Amino acid sequence: MKNITTTFKLTGLALVIAASLTACNKETVTAPVTQNNAEKVATPLTAKDAQVFLDDVAKEMVALGLEGARAQWIYANFITEDTASLAAESSQKSTEAGVRFAMQAAKFDNVEVNATQRRQLNFLKQSLVLPAPQDSEKSAELAQIGAKLGSIYGKGSYTTKTGEKLSLGDMTSTMATSRDYDELLELWTGWREISPEMKPLYTRQAELANEGANGLGYKDLGAMWRSNYDMPADDFANELDRLWGQVKPLYEDLHCYVRTELGETYGTDKVAQDKPIPAHLLGNMWAQSWGNIYDLVAPEDADPGYDVTKQLAKHNYDEIGMVKGAEKFFTSLGFAPLPETFYTRSLFTKPADRDVICHASAWDLDAKDDLRIKMCIQKTGEEFNVIHHELGHNFYQRAYKDQPVYFQNSANDGFHEAIGDTIALSVTPKYLKEIGLIDTIPDESKDIGLLMKQALDKIAFIPFGLMVDQWRWKVYSGEISPENYNTAWWELREKYQGVTAPVARDADAFDPGAKYHVPGGVPYSRYFLAHIQQFEFHRALCEISGNTDPIHRCSIYNSKEAGKALNTMLEMGSSQPWQQAYKVVTGSEQMDATAILDYFAPLHVWLKDKNQGKQCGF
Repeated sequence: MKNITTTFKLTGLALVIAASLTACNKETVTAPVTQNNAEKVATPLTAKDAQVFLDDVAKEMVALGLEGARAQWIYANFITEDTASLAAESSQKSTEAGVRFAMQAAKFDNVEVNATQRRQLNFLKQSLVLPAPQDSEKSAELAQIGAKLGSIYGKGSYTTKTGEKLSLGDMTSTMATSRDYDELLELWTGWREISPEMKPLYTRQAELANEGANGLGYKDLGAMWRSNYDMPADDFANELDRLWGQVKPLYEDLHCYVRTELGETYGTDKVAQDKPIPAHLLGNMWAQSWGNIYDLVAPEDADPGYDVTKQLAKHNYDEIGMVKGAEKFFTSLGFAPLPETFYTRSLFTKPADRDVICHASAWDLDAKDDLRIKMCIQKTGEEFNVIHHELGHNFYQRAYKDQPVYFQNSANDGFHEAIGDTIALSVTPKYLKEIGLIDTIPDESKDIGLLMKQALDKIAFIPFGLMVDQWRWKVYSGEISPENYNTAWWELREKYQGVTAPVARDADAFDPGAKYHVPGGVPYSRYFLAHIQQFEFHRALCEISGNTDPIHRCSIYNSKEAGKALNTMLEMGSSQPWQQAYKVVTGSEQMDATAILDYFAPLHVWLKDKNQGKQCGF
């Protein structure tokens, strides 16, 4: 199963988050008074001034949010030069507003305000992913760099030795299915030819964004990103390391088993059994998830005995039927049905008469009730899971609609993806039987195959989800210098993933740039968090529902108790520190990755048995 990255439209706040910034439109927020000599002097700012500022910004954010969401929706559903231009214009407008809001909010840093005001002011400051320096020329340069990096990545292609020009999509598809060592190596190295020219641009971008972060009161951009989690920046970094330490034993056993199987497929001369795995053999261009090589590592007799895709066809599910089936999951928990406009305004199938962006996404256009999804639904079991995931976003969006615009967001940036994935974890054989899609639940001997499929995607991803920002934080702090960008990247990949470049890499290469989120300036820790949180949410909700099955077999379908706890957390939005929202469902303010170990316990026992006598580790 491929990792689905979902984008969702929230409010004006989400729309001002941008990777490239235009020139800052500076406006004063100090209150001038006239002295006897008519000279204007700025008086100290007060909490009352902060509230006036926040109220004004909230109104502007609501208007920008609706305007921007409509423009982006029209572009995604009717791709033309004109709609692209309108979408770009609205994005630029929101971006410029975001710069202005952040710079003005920073002026209240030393003003005594109440906790809610401080939280709202911090959101405005931290909504900028790459903050521009307070210099019009430098901010314009930063915007141009962002656009250039995006263009290099977006236009990237590779012409093979046989003269065939391939897009990233073409190469990704081949990486997923080919088992030809040399073909995989050619595509892996070919895609990385696009990124060396990014290196000087990225270096300069880091310099400028650090300067912008300094202007907002942070020591560097990495510290600014880490400050967005309701804890000191360094504590957040330590927390991620602690969580990884909990998962690492399971990952190492999965890695050991997969390496053995790949050695049998390609030969131990190509896959040494005491070294990291060559990165091009794991079914994914970035070796971030390994689900595409399930056929190479599948346990014997792992077939669960049913095929959801065939069962959907047998029971005459069309695309709308699949969506209504997923909606029923949420109404069974006690959530109100989706509004009728959801069905009249969403995109469910690929139109024959126009180009659209088919990537699955969940939308909230007006921050009230105009919920939609945009998918070109395929009638498959995998897509049935994805629909449950997308609706998880929609029900979250609706749950926090009554919060102030500043708090119409997930508790932290990992929650939204985690909620969608939590719901998808309940799409179990037990659930499929309850809704009549399958007739019998396979016995537990079939669980190993199902757990292996999930582990290849979810467990394999966790160290990658951690190391991307580990690398960037060190770049922004200066610990990794430009001449060591690539060397440090592979050192971290070997340390965390046990994955190595299949051929020697030039020090001037820029392999981080071959991953979209690096040139795109998208923080990555959110994906790590989501992979941890979803299992803890699932375990906790299963306990609340009174489940007595192993948690990998549990579905919270039909549990009003689980639905009530979930909705209470969702309604909070980001109004409280995420730890408070976490406690509502889990009973704890601290994340705990042992839920992952509980979920995959049968697989872990199986892996340890298979790994007996092998030299594991990397």
